[in-house]
Amino acid sequence: MQRALRLERVGRRYGLRGPWVLRGIDLAVPPGTLLRIEGANGTGKSTLLRLLAGIDAPTEGRISGRPRTAYVPERFPSALPFTPVGYLTHLGAVHGLSRTAAARAADQWLERFGAAAHACTPMARLSKGSSQKVAVAQALLAEPDLLVLDEAWTGLDESARAELERAVAERTAAGGAVVFVDHDPHRLAGAPDATYTVLDGALNHRTEQGTSPSGPYVVIVVQGPPGGPLPATPKLASAEETAPGTHRLTVPASHSDVVLRSLLTARPPWHVVSVAHEDAEEVR
Repeated sequence: MQRALRLERVGRRYGLRGPWVLRGIDLAVPPGTLLRIEGANGTGKSTLLRLLAGIDAPTEGRISGRPRTAYVPERFPSALPFTPVGYLTHLGAVHGLSRTAAARAADQWLERFGAAAHACTPMARLSKGSSQKVAVAQALLAEPDLLVLDEAWTGLDESARAELERAVAERTAAGGAVVFVDHDPHRLAGAPDATYTVLDGALNHRTEQGTSPSGPYVVIVVQGPPGGPLPATPKLASAEETAPGTHRLTVPASHSDVVLRSLLTARPPWHVVSVAHEDAEEVR
């Protein structure tokens, strides 16, 4: 069973006498959790994410329980001597996929993010947005146990931003952990299990569980056997049995695809009666 990644009294500074960027950081990242990191520019958010991803080592303290990790940096080195499909296929093979499976995964992720048309374009010639799609795809194709996203939505078009939100929901639903930083305060609204703020080199914790998430929402009405338990469905805002076997589920829109998939692939599958968007004000 995968263990939680743990940071214990971790500190990080650059240079023997440099100022401490982070110090005394205690953090646990259990499997299946979604954590948001906030803080002003220059407070050490990216440093924390690099420690979580294993890119940097702590100056002091201890990190244990290291899972299989993928990382999307704030600045992706796009001028690489590859095409997107060649780069992703190569990385898939590095992660242990067969060449055929790696090529298939590369095609699938490029298609999902709307970058299939640029699959054979040299990466040095890609636009910022297309390059960012490759950056995100390289982190997702090997289905990591921990996904670390540093402003990963920056530069993506609206469709690709929504697709990344769905991919995050899929990772946590599959038991992976995701830690992210994003400048948009509404990103994945209502979905994180906890939010941490980096301030003066320390980490302040605010638990999200048990709070009412802010929208947008999707309301899903489903029917199953009366008295039968709902399948495991991640990040529900509310669930109400309106009649025997009929349930009204309210879920953040970013997680609606994952919830629907879990209902339709249950054994036996649940019947989806209706799916409708509903404003946050209407479901409270």
